[in-house]
Amino acid sequence: MVGGDRGADVAVVGAGPIGLAVAWRCAARGLRVSVYDATPGSGASDVAAGMLAPVAEAYFGERVLTGLLVSSAARWPDFAAELTAETGMDLGYRTEGTLTVALTPDDLAEAERLWAYQRQVGLPVTPLRPAELRECEPLLATRLRGGALAPGDHQVDPRRLVAALRVAAERAGVTMLPRPVRDLAEPDAAVTVVAAGCGTAALTGLPVRPVKGQVLRLRAPGGAAPGFRHVIRGHADGRGVYLVPRTDGEVVVGATVEERGDLGVTAGAVLELLRAATDLLPEIAEYELVEARAGLRPGTPDNAPLLGRLPDRPEVVVAAGHFRHGIVLTPLTADLVTDLIVTGTPDPALAPLDPGRFGVPAPAAPAGDGPTNEGRALWS
Repeated sequence: MVGGDRGADVAVVGAGPIGLAVAWRCAARGLRVSVYDATPGSGASDVAAGMLAPVAEAYFGERVLTGLLVSSAARWPDFAAELTAETGMDLGYRTEGTLTVALTPDDLAEAERLWAYQRQVGLPVTPLRPAELRECEPLLATRLRGGALAPGDHQVDPRRLVAALRVAAERAGVTMLPRPVRDLAEPDAAVTVVAAGCGTAALTGLPVRPVKGQVLRLRAPGGAAPGFRHVIRGHADGRGVYLVPRTDGEVVVGATVEERGDLGVTAGAVLELLRAATDLLPEIAEYELVEARAGLRPGTPDNAPLLGRLPDRPEVVVAAGHFRHGIVLTPLTADLVTDLIVTGTPDPALAPLDPGRFGVPAPAAPAGDGPTNEGRALWS
């Protein structure tokens, strides 16, 4: 698929984790690569929590997506080790696992239904009684009715991840071009990869919509490490929330799910997130609130990403629409897209993710002055 007299073999539109990982992998295969983004790393990765959660993110009716999550999560240990060895940078990669907890009887009934489904499809999840939960994390609320451990669900710091991917890509020879792309005719390359988050819709006409998520960042008193090690996910009287601890004292609390495209942070969302978080882990009330942000997840009609050639335009490869899963799907996406570009032959895993599966895309409108690269998409 590559070659010729163009300025580059591959142009990547978007310098989020997906775009940078594709660029790094392509450059490592000997291709000339340029990355277009006016503000690299300022969108999705700057807001996301970084949960690598193939179990906790496995939902009814999403078996294909669950298989992708499991496959990509299995690549993360080697991917993280390779990136750290290449750059010498700490990614904040942690493997303690995820505790999913329930505060009320209704919360527990709903959680048990999901755990049963997850076990049915072969995922490792172990139900725990309240006393067993507090053996894992003594600071959890005493009122919890139950929970479960997903030991294979890990985490990474997306801000550190993007910084390391940029260093690795540049060391591999990737050229960073700090400007947006408003039309796919602009990049001078044999193949253009669209990894533009919500901006993908304007560039390609594909059905990628913004799904707003509001996220908080707290800091433990005195700069100490948080008083818990596991990622905590759960429901408190029907309110969903997650708490992600970092070794530097930060705790990420999220996230709302709103079918809207603005980036405003609302008092009501902050209140609901903190109320649910403190119901599950009361100590959080003493932490400092240091940041409140909103981002836009790039949603698709079936919640699965769009990976493969753009219909009727084989020189354009799409790597977008990852919704909540862009961070965990980064290694798998980069490998599948790079193999497609290098060999010209799509991996069978790409078949259910084909960008044309919803029909022929509408003609792409001019992208205008809005975000057209990472698209400020919020991924977990």
